[in-house]
Amino acid sequence: MSSSPVDIDTHDRLKPGQLPDWGKADLPAPLPYSFRNVMRTIGPGAILLAASIGGGEWLAGPAATVKFGLGILWIATVSIFLQLLFNLEVIRYTLYTGEPIITGIMRLKPGTRFWGGLYTFLTIAQLGAPALASAAATVLMAGYLGAIPGVEQQLSKDIIAVLIILGTATLLMFGGTIERMLERISWAMIAYIFSFLFVVNIFMIPFENTKATFRGFFQFGYIPDTMDLMLLVTFAATAGSGGIGNLTISNWIRDKGFGMGGTVGGIPSAFGGEHAMTSHIGNVFPITEENLSRWKIWWKYVVVDQVWLWGLGCFVGMFLNVNLASAIMPEGSTMDGLGAGAYQAKFLAEKYWSGLWYLGLLNGFWILFSTHLGNTDVLVRTMTDTLWVASRRVRNWKTGRIQTIYYSLLGICTVWGLFVFRLGTAMDLFQVLGVIANFILTLAAIQVYRINTRLLPPELRPNWFRRGGLIACAAFYGLFCLAIVGNLTGVNDYVKHWLPSSTAQSLNTSPENDTTIDK
Repeated sequence: MSSSPVDIDTHDRLKPGQLPDWGKADLPAPLPYSFRNVMRTIGPGAILLAASIGGGEWLAGPAATVKFGLGILWIATVSIFLQLLFNLEVIRYTLYTGEPIITGIMRLKPGTRFWGGLYTFLTIAQLGAPALASAAATVLMAGYLGAIPGVEQQLSKDIIAVLIILGTATLLMFGGTIERMLERISWAMIAYIFSFLFVVNIFMIPFENTKATFRGFFQFGYIPDTMDLMLLVTFAATAGSGGIGNLTISNWIRDKGFGMGGTVGGIPSAFGGEHAMTSHIGNVFPITEENLSRWKIWWKYVVVDQVWLWGLGCFVGMFLNVNLASAIMPEGSTMDGLGAGAYQAKFLAEKYWSGLWYLGLLNGFWILFSTHLGNTDVLVRTMTDTLWVASRRVRNWKTGRIQTIYYSLLGICTVWGLFVFRLGTAMDLFQVLGVIANFILTLAAIQVYRINTRLLPPELRPNWFRRGGLIACAAFYGLFCLAIVGNLTGVNDYVKHWLPSSTAQSLNTSPENDTTIDK
């Protein structure tokens, strides 16, 4: 194929923003597009799915629907769709430059220190407390006792949670590259989680319940007047990935070697990883016919990884978890996210087979642990890449190897986690995560729009539909941010005073919004 330039001056006309200019190289050739090569190439979507399923799908989704009805599942539909468009645009930047999107954000004014400092703070605020470690410990304790643990077992649960936190740090030390290790573990956990959920939902959940759950995903606009705002905000953000996780997909895409990520390098593991210099500045390719042809193939792999693996996986995971919870949990129950798995396992064991007690608990453990593992990497990885780009002093520290920074931060975060995991229940800490995630998605959607329409060449910029998706994402989560501010300042109570009282009532009593299931 001819490699004559389509527009040889395109790159020279682009301004690199607040960081040094990119290097130049041809776009690495992807494997020929085939089913076998798809399975060899995709993987970042599996990591993100495994890290997502313990949040919105296991905690917030079932908690919200059991308490307020299946009609609010339309929020998950909108959230997953908008976050899917968001993820694709985040990846677009990395395919062209090999840089994580955080680096692209630091190219915007007012510059590296401001945005690097802000996103480091937001990352710690969202993921600094390992909320799901104690949740996973509760599930393991239930399996050992044969019953849901009580207050008298608190010390034992805390010891197990500590072992889980330390075990997570140990796992992140192996695998060649950290991305490769996470990918392998994620595929294994996804296989078990979805196999268990499919079997239970198909053979043990009434079909009428399944139909009602499916309808709930399309009851757009339904909001119960007694809705808990914090729970709604958390559900909206975490129905997909929620905040920093959506940004970190670009880091995993780079480490996997998608597009120009193959010219930049990744973060090697402490053991089994080869020394490889990771560039803090990416490379871009000239717009030639050959490079554009390669780009189209890379984009096909991205679509499979994000649309069919992550996006569909989030939707199916939400459906299966909520369908199980709504069929088993008494309507109106308040779930803290900890006892839900044990309650479901107990019900299935009593009604169908005693072995489902252990299989159900194992499913709950893998769901919670996979998210804890992914969140730990997201926390450390985001700070590592931010410091690696922002500080020359950090890049020159000791050996000048990025894994030195990663594992130093992992040690600090692990010690920190051992002290703060008991600051609140999993749901309390998770709702804090949800609030921060809404703000991140609002801000980052605007920034990704600016990056992809200014720093990318015209041939690779998103079309108007995708640009509209980023604007819709910022607006959707921006409304939740305004609701949070209004709730904190008392503005919401003032607004409610002037709303017609029939508005909320019409939403909650109309026949088409009735999702009550007879149990």
